[in-house]
Amino acid sequence: MTNRALSLASQVFTEQLGIRYPIIGGPMYPCSNPELVAAVSEAGGIGVMQPISLTYVHGHEFRQGIRFMRQLTDKPIGMNVLIEKSSKKYQQRMEQWVDVALDEGIRFFVTSLGKPDWIAQQVHSVGGLVYHDVTELKWAEIGLANGVDGLICVNNRAGGHAGAKNAQLLFDELSGLNVPLVCAGGVGDSQSFEQSLNIGYVGCQLGTRFIASNECLATDVYKQSIIRAQASDIVLSERITGIPVSVINTHYIKRGGLKLGWFAKWMLSSKKTKHWMRTFFALKSIWQLKKSALDESGKKDYWQAGKSVASINTIKSCDSIVKELMKSYQ
Repeated sequence: MTNRALSLASQVFTEQLGIRYPIIGGPMYPCSNPELVAAVSEAGGIGVMQPISLTYVHGHEFRQGIRFMRQLTDKPIGMNVLIEKSSKKYQQRMEQWVDVALDEGIRFFVTSLGKPDWIAQQVHSVGGLVYHDVTELKWAEIGLANGVDGLICVNNRAGGHAGAKNAQLLFDELSGLNVPLVCAGGVGDSQSFEQSLNIGYVGCQLGTRFIASNECLATDVYKQSIIRAQASDIVLSERITGIPVSVINTHYIKRGGLKLGWFAKWMLSSKKTKHWMRTFFALKSIWQLKKSALDESGKKDYWQAGKSVASINTIKSCDSIVKELMKSYQ
């Protein structure tokens, strides 16, 4: 296969982040253990830590968790910030974590939900970059109005909270904004990676492919389920967070159904009760996802994944995964 160079835009992207390849290891709850985050960075991409995974699931004090990753790699790592103002305690904790991350030298942040203005101000003050998760134009415009530098474009093949549009349509909608666009969703091999760059994305964010890696601490039964699954096995469930989430259609998912019950719908429809229902879903999903991802018995087969499962058929090291993705490029 003939090697070819990355586009100028992709080269600028990697130079700005201080990485070798335009590959982001997406932040995942509960699968972003520090060994996985560090391994993606060490392989030449950039691993993005998910702070609740780091602390609650994998048991690291936040600052010490960052320092542990620094022992595993001296390459850049990033941090995910979920902007959630419904809980004052959560918001204060996230602000503290951002301060610690900046103090420890983290300079790349991926924000989700809400207005990332306060994060952008802090990160820019030390020369860092902020990219914002978006599924459509209106969220992109809000992110850019609040100071972000680029966009993580979450399409309809992504795991977790997927978007509604395919990669091409989403790129066409957002390309006029003239900021770097990263493809998130459906990338699991060199062919899908190359297709994304050919569309015009400067890089790709991968989640599901890195779950099926040696360094991820998710259970083997979870990884084997990803390997066996096809794109048609990925369904959207409303019963996890109240918002459709991409999961493997396992026995557990089939038993519970995909749609919200009448009571949950009623609670979410009222401004007075919506917050309480969201809080309930958040606490429930945090506990359920942690238990299912770490339960070797596989009885709680409640596993997030995207449609890139169709191209994943082996468990490899992160280094091998990154090399496979980049095999067509110099």
